[in-house]
Amino acid sequence: MTRAILDAATPAASGADQRWAALKARDAAADGTFVYAVKTTGVFCRPSCPARPARPENVTFFATGAEAEAAGYRACLRCRPLAAEGRDPMTGRVEDLAAFIRAHADEPLPLTRLSAEAGLSPFHLQRSFKAVLGVSPRAYHAAERLKAFKAALREGDSVLGATFEAGYGSTSRVYELVDGGLGMTPSAYRAGGAGETIVHAVRETALGLLMMAATGRGVCFVQFGDSGEALLDQLRAEFPRADLRPAGEDARVPLDAWMSALDDHLSRGAPRPDLPLDLRGTAFQVRVWRFLLSVKPGQVVSYSELAAGVGAPRAVRAAASACAANRLAVLIPCHRALRADGGLGGYRWGLERKRALLDAERAAGAAA
Repeated sequence: MTRAILDAATPAASGADQRWAALKARDAAADGTFVYAVKTTGVFCRPSCPARPARPENVTFFATGAEAEAAGYRACLRCRPLAAEGRDPMTGRVEDLAAFIRAHADEPLPLTRLSAEAGLSPFHLQRSFKAVLGVSPRAYHAAERLKAFKAALREGDSVLGATFEAGYGSTSRVYELVDGGLGMTPSAYRAGGAGETIVHAVRETALGLLMMAATGRGVCFVQFGDSGEALLDQLRAEFPRADLRPAGEDARVPLDAWMSALDDHLSRGAPRPDLPLDLRGTAFQVRVWRFLLSVKPGQVVSYSELAAGVGAPRAVRAAASACAANRLAVLIPCHRALRADGGLGGYRWGLERKRALLDAERAAGAAA
């Protein structure tokens, strides 16, 4: 081991060490700032690795994965620490396979076929694909097929035509999507929500007017706005032919309870309500949103750390754009992403709301 590596390696000493605390908390915000190596396994990991923490006496910290490699350790196959440094060779292979899935979304793609295409064992493929993109190959294929189906419906194709064009094989398979991706029947989706009842409510919160809307299956819309009329216009543009109804006391969906829980979160610092989220976006956007969900209240990440955290360190602009594309307001905490210099950056619902959210979370953390 060279003197430089000896100097870079830091044994885990005590619970007061911030890196050890980040490791114990599996803090995703610390990914990319250091790695830790385990002497008994010969493996090094990200701070957020879900593996069971090793004993402190068996752990050594390194500033970078390169230093851990030079010391004789190998990268963890589960958390892929080299992805945070843009050096993970598996990232390219998985992205190539994702492109293959997109190009063949209308075909059956069993794991055996994908494994042969990637040159990996089925087990290694499953683990690597989910580590890089955040979803399994099967889920990614299903999302791409659903995207093609929805596009065909929006372009005016019949339900039957769109069904076979997307490769579903039968209309019975399509109706399984009602709960999993469309939120309504295919015919209703094609007709802009025609025949679907969507209940909505507007509440004044600590951050201004907030509208939430839901079908009988769950939340489909959460937005801040300047007026109830403007918010209703946004909802109507999203579902132009649905039956939009103000929520009353006899609403058949738990919308009022959800709104109250969210208002408590915004106004009084109560925990963020665990509502069903329909993360509809590109694979990259979903990875960014899932990473943001792992950032704890009171903590922040830079857009560059956000990009590195999802295995795409050069995609800083794309990570910021994914934050801007968030349609579920504070339920996806994109307000916790800042510029590298600590500046607020942008926020879809205004910088004052972003600043207020961060201030409230920091105050709650200080009082805890």
